[in-house]
Amino acid sequence: MTDPDRISISGEMQHKDAKRLSAELRGSTVGPTTTYYAGVTAPVIGAGMALMVQAALKQAGMSMYWQTMLSAILAAIAGITWYLIFMRWSYRHRHGRAAEMDGRSTVTLAEKWISIRRGKVETRIDWSAVTEVRKAKAYTLVRFDGADPMLVPNKWFGKDKAALKAFQARLEEGKA
Repeated sequence: MTDPDRISISGEMQHKDAKRLSAELRGSTVGPTTTYYAGVTAPVIGAGMALMVQAALKQAGMSMYWQTMLSAILAAIAGITWYLIFMRWSYRHRHGRAAEMDGRSTVTLAEKWISIRRGKVETRIDWSAVTEVRKAKAYTLVRFDGADPMLVPNKWFGKDKAALKAFQARLEEGKA
């Protein structure tokens, strides 16, 4: 028996969809963890380089002035180089965590909850947790209080614009 008030859609997340979700969630393409590690490790590498260069220059018999100047310059170069390399590496990651890119996702809008099923895992979210529904040209983004956001690509609806509009209208209707 089917429930006429239940709307269900399914599809597979593509790399482009996960990239869109990441862009929606972040203010930039570099996340806070990357910024933290790049900002912490660069000064540590710089300080280590300063100590090593100063010790080498001291062994070479250079004056204290040149030990300080050259170790400071080389430490700054090492720190900046590491920071730039680390930031560049951060742009080379693939979007999508865990199993977001694996298998088919099914989103069901029921009377009392929203169900998101991916593989063997199903998450039910109460309608009162919906905080935002954003309709974009290529997707619908739903933000929840206490759960990760959900992105539903419009291409999952194929050419059925009426089904897409009904899905979006039901989301708006349930928003707190």
